Amino acid sequence: MENSSMEGERLEMFEVGPCENAYQMGFLIGQRFCTQIRSRLATDLILQHQLLPFARNPQSRPLIGALSDTNRKKFPRYWDELLGTAEGSGVPLLDIILLNFRKEILPFIPKTETNSKDETDEDCSDILVVSDSMAFVAHNEDANVALVGHTYLIRGTLSNGLSFTAYTYAGELPSCAFGFNTHGLAFTLNSVPPSKDEVVAGAIGRNFISRGLLEATSIDDALTRIHSSEASVGHSYNLIDVKTRRILNVETASKNRVSVHEVGATPFFHANAYLHLQIQQADDENSLSRQKRAALLPKGSENDFLSLLGDMNDEKYPIYMTGPILYTLCTTVIDLDERTLSIIEGNPKDAHHDYSMRVIPGAMGKTQGDETDSLLMPSKNSREAEQTDVVVTSPIKNNASSNSSNIMGINPNFCIIASADIHKAQILKPEVRPQPIPQA
Repeated sequence: MENSSMEGERLEMFEVGPCENAYQMGFLIGQRFCTQIRSRLATDLILQHQLLPFARNPQSRPLIGALSDTNRKKFPRYWDELLGTAEGSGVPLLDIILLNFRKEILPFIPKTETNSKDETDEDCSDILVVSDSMAFVAHNEDANVALVGHTYLIRGTLSNGLSFTAYTYAGELPSCAFGFNTHGLAFTLNSVPPSKDEVVAGAIGRNFISRGLLEATSIDDALTRIHSSEASVGHSYNLIDVKTRRILNVETASKNRVSVHEVGATPFFHANAYLHLQIQQADDENSLSRQKRAALLPKGSENDFLSLLGDMNDEKYPIYMTGPILYTLCTTVIDLDERTLSIIEGNPKDAHHDYSMRVIPGAMGKTQGDETDSLLMPSKNSREAEQTDVVVTSPIKNNASSNSSNIMGINPNFCIIASADIHKAQILKPEVRPQPIPQA
């Protein structure tokens, strides 16, 4: 794997909002992470070798224009957020548009010997179970090596009081990976590659759909949002509701085709192929290999799940990936009974949780110190360690000068207890300037 200059950077969390508008939220995110965004744009081979050359061709304008128009009309707030991210980071709007619509554009780019080598930009593996003794999700966030060092956590608070936490790819809307909100709704995602004939040109983008899931009030609301999404390409959503102790795997395709599987006591492994939605799909030898390998491995405990996601038995198509094209950025573990979401950087077999967040929805009107508030805290670097309500030194990278611990995020439904190295946004007032859709 070609090392990213940012590979050694620690994952940052940025707390932002409530803002005056969606553009301002995007602007502040873009401003805070401009270095990561610019670095990704410079090193992302899919962007450089495929998306940008395609966008320079006049024949691409109808597709890019249709995607922009359709998504702006259906999700005007998220479109403004995207505009703000481009403006705040000081990068061309076209580049941000191409990153966010890459899955909707790539099927229409003719494959050549050069660009086919960089074609795969994400996979993912999930193991899920809901039984009497455990309710658990473990997820490998796999992506193109260009994403190494180019991700961050956004903790956004909206004007209506809702807060979400989202693992975010640099330059993209939160989140095409995983996240949760103060309604106790969490999700992880799996890419599923349909054949080109299954793609609807110019329809709704996956990034806009998952951005909407961060605001879902329940698992049923999340399903409704997915059903009405009018997606351009398919996707697999793992919806997790800690309040009702339910996990749903939702496979989707264009033309509003949806299949729902409720996860039960039999552990359910999902890679990057449709398992229950009947659809014509592209062959994915990598996904098939991981699916077969997972079927052979034990799945009786959390240790088994993490060992499965850390498996490297197949040198060509391991479940845990280290390059040269695909890389496991992190593993996230969601325990519905403990109501925690943990993030592991490195092979999950090693069991070092770098961050642990409590996903506990509180009742409106609870005070900040109430035991039902949601908590974020660094882990004690062992999955056997107890979760404790203490303030400890956080591993999250920061530029804050203060080393003292504090409490931030005064919200009756959600507070963060951590050290001062979570960077909090200064609410600036950037000038809002309408931007036309860029011409390639």
